[in-house]
Amino acid sequence: MDQVKIFDTTLRDGEQSPGCSMNLKEKIEIARCLEKLKVDVIEAGFAIVSPGDFESVKTISETVKDCTVASLARATVKDIDAAWEAVKGAADPRIHVFIATSPLHMEYKLRMKPEEVLEQAGKMVAYAKKFCSNIEFSAEDATRSDLDFLSRVTEIAIANGATTINLPDTVGYTTPDEMRHLIEYVRAHAAGSEKAIFSVHCHNDLGMATSNSLAGVLGGARQIECTINGLGERAGNTALEEVVMAMHTRQDTYNVGTRIDTTQIYRSSKTVYNIIGQQAPLNKAIIGKNAFAHEAGIHQHGVLANKKTYEILTPEAVGIVANSLVLGKHSGRHAFSQHLEELGYALTKEEIDRCFEEFKDICDKKKNITDADLEAIVTHHTGNLIPEVDENGYSLDWFQTSTSNFTTATCTISLKKKDEKFQAVALGDGPIDAAFNAIDQIIKPSEHTFDIFSINSISEGKDTLGDVTVKISSHNKTFTGRGLSTDIIEASVNAYLTAMNRLAVFESKSKDGE
Repeated sequence: MDQVKIFDTTLRDGEQSPGCSMNLKEKIEIARCLEKLKVDVIEAGFAIVSPGDFESVKTISETVKDCTVASLARATVKDIDAAWEAVKGAADPRIHVFIATSPLHMEYKLRMKPEEVLEQAGKMVAYAKKFCSNIEFSAEDATRSDLDFLSRVTEIAIANGATTINLPDTVGYTTPDEMRHLIEYVRAHAAGSEKAIFSVHCHNDLGMATSNSLAGVLGGARQIECTINGLGERAGNTALEEVVMAMHTRQDTYNVGTRIDTTQIYRSSKTVYNIIGQQAPLNKAIIGKNAFAHEAGIHQHGVLANKKTYEILTPEAVGIVANSLVLGKHSGRHAFSQHLEELGYALTKEEIDRCFEEFKDICDKKKNITDADLEAIVTHHTGNLIPEVDENGYSLDWFQTSTSNFTTATCTISLKKKDEKFQAVALGDGPIDAAFNAIDQIIKPSEHTFDIFSINSISEGKDTLGDVTVKISSHNKTFTGRGLSTDIIEASVNAYLTAMNRLAVFESKSKDGE
């Protein structure tokens, strides 16, 4: 059985999705998830774009040991130099060089003649090859390119040392039949094509990214470029969980395998959603809450008789486990730490201490603690643990609200900042609005907009933890905060404070010229 490589670009293309920017700590957390998931290639970023991107690619390259780490680079010397400097510390570094090949892009974006593009592609692939043997070449907007021209540029890239050829559907324009034909045509007409692995990178503008990627595999592609949860520009990219489970479930059709540990899919998905402050749509394939739910009576009857009647894959296959009672208020630190290890979390002592403190606090408020609760505690605290924010930001001391359906809500709040305490009172349309207004009186934040305010329950029951996400925008940047508590007002206050503290750190760094 042939193996299909999984090239994950969550940290590059996925982060380009509006509102999905991540800090270095969050990127490293995702990279570690991807390593446990056993993806073949992690595209860690676009090194030339900014010092922050360069630093994240470099750090991930030095951290990850069981995956190839790649950096994207335009077909220019400056880009390739930056990419190599960022990935040279990786166990298996890859430079990913791209140039546009469609008539539209060549004329209006590059302002280059086709022959100039061919020359630049060959020259820059050869230049990148001087640094490392693992070179990927991408023909941007391949699906709107002339097939004979695409075959020529592929032939030149391979002749100059490219080991992977990516033919992307950059704008989500193509169809499955066209994608399969494109891969078959170029493989048949580009001399030396047998020396390279062909790859597909599909966008979801017409909702066909997964089907187009799988069609590429049928045409002979042996690498799929994708992202966790299908994040990416505009309507997103091919969703990793979808193509992997499609090939896993329908081996009779695709006759290929991957090295992916499918039991890590759900955790990877949850980690990414938590970091960007979003929730999976209920009907999201593979990892949505309703993916394995059956409400129709005829379906329920069938599943009870034999799960295969309506379930073509099991929840356990992607790492979804039942909400079992795991720990209680009398559980000690050792049992707590050991159970987190069993769930797959490798935390520092500082992170374990913070999570254990939160766990004991929740035990006093909530009768049953489940795996879902523990995962929420861990992702909340490890995601929010940013030293410069903790040391210099505001934290909640106490609050009191008064509200009814016939009076204006009032909130009195006390915040701490190092050894100082600040208090304010404010009115609002409800207790949460009043609390946010009181916080604004103390912090006096820059002008900002609310992009997202969401409250989600972690488990079942009236004493469930409320997981609140707040996203604000200022200075053309997005700042995310999360709060977790059985009291949704407390969770909302903590989420808002985290987002505001992150905004304050950004403004401080900007003022200092960092």
